[in-house]
Order: sequence, then C-alpha cells, then structure tokens
Amino acid sequence: MKTLNTLSLAAALLAGSALSAMAQEGTELHFIMCGGEVRPADQAVIDTFVAEHPGVTVNMEAIEWGTCQDKSTQLAAAGDPPSLAYMGSRTLRQLAANDMIVPVTFTPEEEAAFQQGVLSTVRFDGQYWGIPHAFSTKALYINCDLVEAAGAECVAPETWDDMIALARTVTENTDAAGIGIAGKDFDNTMHMFLDFLYSNGGDVFDPETGEPALDSQATRETLQLYQDLLPYMESGPIEWERDQLRDLFNDGQIAMYVNGPWGRGQHNAEINQLVVPVPHGPSGPSGTILITDSLAVFQGTGHEELALELAKALTSGAAQYDLDSSWGLTPILNYEATGAEALGVEKIWYVDDPFWQVFVAGISTGGPEPLVEDFKALQNVFTNMVQGVLLGEGSVDELVTEAGEELAQVE
Repeated sequence: MKTLNTLSLAAALLAGSALSAMAQEGTELHFIMCGGEVRPADQAVIDTFVAEHPGVTVNMEAIEWGTCQDKSTQLAAAGDPPSLAYMGSRTLRQLAANDMIVPVTFTPEEEAAFQQGVLSTVRFDGQYWGIPHAFSTKALYINCDLVEAAGAECVAPETWDDMIALARTVTENTDAAGIGIAGKDFDNTMHMFLDFLYSNGGDVFDPETGEPALDSQATRETLQLYQDLLPYMESGPIEWERDQLRDLFNDGQIAMYVNGPWGRGQHNAEINQLVVPVPHGPSGPSGTILITDSLAVFQGTGHEELALELAKALTSGAAQYDLDSSWGLTPILNYEATGAEALGVEKIWYVDDPFWQVFVAGISTGGPEPLVEDFKALQNVFTNMVQGVLLGEGSVDELVTEAGEELAQVE
C-alpha cells in the first residue's frame, strides 16, 4: 500500500507539472513599457525569462509617457488588461481601487534588499501594489560663481535660515535671484514643497493611520519658508516649473534650486556647481521626497503569477543595478549589501562618490509621494496653498488650514 501511495503521489506530481507546462504553452505576456523604449538590459532579462519558460512569449509595447498610463488603464477597463506595465507609482491606488491590479507579496529578503523607505512609495491599505523599478531623490544645486560674486563663501546651507541668508545675499549683490521655487500649476510644485516639508519632519498622511496630517505646525513652518524666500525668488514664481528653473540656473539667473541627480548632466559645463542636501527646517532633519516608477501586475489575465515572476526578475540584482547606474538614478536597492562581485562590477558606482552620497543620505529621512486615487486633486491642494502664499492671498495659518480641509476631501 505504501508503494502504491508513493506511485500515486509521483503520478500526481507529474500530472501537475504537465498541466503547468500546458498552461504556459502559448501564453503571451503583454508588457506595456512607459517611456517609449525597451532598454537592452531589460530585453536581456526578458530573453532569459522566455528561454526558461518554454511556450511563453513576451509582447513588449513601448509607449511614450504621455499616453501609456491611460492605455494600460483603458485596456484593463475594457476587459483586456496587459499582463504588466511599467508606470508611475502614483497610479497604483487608483488601479487598486478599481480592482485592476493585484497586490504584491515580498519575502523578508526581498523587502530588505530595497533602500529604506522605497517600499513606502507603493504601500497602502496594508499591502504593496507594485514593485519599484526607478527611484529619485532630490538635493539643492548651488551656482558657486554667483554666490562668490555676491561676496559669500560657497558652502552648504545647513538650515533654512542659512538658505534664506544666502538667497538674500545673492539677490542684493548680483543681478540674479537667490533661489528658484516652482509655483506653477504642475506636479513638481507639490514635489518641491514636499522636499522642504519632509526636511522639517512633516507628513501629508499619518504613516500609521493613513489619516490626513497636512494641517500641522511642520506645514505652517514650511509655508512660512516660502513667504520668507519670496523677495529672493525668480520673478513671477507661479509661472515656473522645475525644468524651467533648470534653464534659469543655466542662464545664471538663479543661484539655487532643488532638482534630482540628472540635473548635474543637464547644467552647463562651465557652471561651478555645488550639490548639497536640502537644508532642514526647525522641526526635522534634512530629507527629500521619494518618488518611484513601478511594475504593476494586472488582474484578470489568468497568468498573474507568471507576470509577477517576470516583474521580480526585472527589478532585482544585476538587472536593476544596470538600470540605476546607466540612467543615473538614485540607487533603489542596497547594492552594498549585495556586493560588487555578485553584481558583476568592479565597484558600486555611488560608494565613496560625494555627489551620489548627497542623494543617498536623504533616503532614510525622506517621505513618499502621496498615493491617492485622484492625483490631480492632491496636486491642486498644494498648488492652491503655495500659490496662495506667493500671491499674498491669505495668511500662512489660513492657507494651511484650508489645505488640510481640501486634503480631507481627496480620495
């Protein structure tokens, strides 16, 4: 009887393997890649994945950012979802609320591989909803030529008071503005404000309860910073977004502004620039907004587990390292723990590099881009508050109170 049971079990296992192989036979994973291109390193991972899964094909569709996220959502709403898509993490809550994507489970080892705080950008309602694949933090860029022309020493301002004093010195002693602040009706107006809010110990939503937390002393102090900097900003700050501030920086019209690591390569080579952490406010240490793009696995395809396996292959080890190092992004994984040899490189690119250490240092004290269903409504909360103080349309206290009330209505 024991022999019969063993044979029966073996037969069942073989049958299960055969059924699994049959289930995979002819399976096509439809992969939408926002950004308009498929990177060679990603294609190499996909090729290996296909070779390891006979009968499986991957249909890669690279679409420009302007339309790709809408296309993924529209396909899912029409009952023909893609298998997975690379998209902004800000979309995850809306997709999850409409039962379009599946939650993601990480092993403890997989969780530990990410830099501290990264997974907070894809977590809500007690679950993860995507796998972060691209990551950015921010820092303060300073044009040392303008600072020195104003008679000041070009050193990192550690506090907001230091930054205000430096902006005032440049404005009063040169033809340039001391600092560029984004105030246009655009997403990076919110992002830049959050760089400063997270550098003052503030929150948008309580990390424990998920309840709105914007109506706080930390937010009032941050909005007061904007009011204090107003005399030293570029002319008409509500007309400018971050990429336009980059142009002003290149033209020598502003001495400071906040940008990501890609800024270094976008600035004129002749500018003597210093890159430093975002100065901290009176209520917290220096921080930064943590923004990710993620791989989301869509529901209703019948091969969600297979799509998740591919997503994890693309976002781990040497494959993810190649993306971060070649694109010049803040490292999304703790590659030091993995080790250079395991990654197939001689040296991990950001280790011992002062420039990259600035962008890595703010991760542990940074905060996530808030995840809501209606991102435009969230953006409007910050735009109204920031533009209100820049246009003198209310006191700091009134504007923060109003912003708290508006945030409570955002889904």
